Formats: sequence, structure tokens, C-alpha cells
Amino acid sequence: MLKTFNLSDKGKEISVSFYKIEKDNIFKIEKAISIEEFDCILKNENIVIERIISPNSDNPNAGWYNQEWDEWVMLVQGNAKLEYDDKSTIDLSIGDTLLIKKNTKHRVIYTFSESITIWLAIHIK
Repeated sequence: MLKTFNLSDKGKEISVSFYKIEKDNIFKIEKAISIEEFDCILKNENIVIERIISPNSDNPNAGWYNQEWDEWVMLVQGNAKLEYDDKSTIDLSIGDTLLIKKNTKHRVIYTFSESITIWLAIHIK
């Protein structure tokens, strides 16, 4: 459920939307997934925090992302491989973090876990 609050910070009104305000667990998965899912945790005009759940996948032809904002990710569970448009790759495992600068073309070409891969992503506008 979306809850929105208006806060005041040094005279400036800030709108913050919390999608989950009750206690939750990043590892709690309520259903089987077959495609990547994005769960928004918090959103305002400057930042979006989300949990990304990826099924096991070996997809060298995955679609490209090219975002208009910086994205910081942490791999919470599983393993992943990202590819950049210059063909360079980076392997990520549990606990690894990565800052992907805005307008950096990238894609996830591999994920693996005994169950699923879980990411925590922070989009900074």
C-alpha cells in the first residue's frame, strides 16, 4: 500500500512515498517468479529505493538499460554478471555493490542462486 507524507526540510516541502511502512523482510518472496520483478520501497522526487528479484537466467541477449539517473546496487542474494555496451563485464556476488552512472548502457546477462537473485537498488536523480 502506498503511503505519502509531506515533510518540511528547512522551509522546503518534500513529498516522500513509502510503499511498505510495516515491518518487512527483503528475503520474503510471496510467489514463484519467472521474470524480473521490481518492488518499490521508497520514492520521492530525488530517490527511488527498490528491491529487484531476478529468476535464474543465462541470457546473453538481455535488453539494455540506459537510465537518466545514477543507480547504486547491492547484490543481497545470488550471483550476477553485468555487461556494458563496450563488451566489458563485471561479476557480482553476495554483498557486492556497484554504482552505475547515469547514461551508462548496461544489461544483466546472467543471474544464479539456489533460489533467486535479490538486489537492493537506489536510483539517485
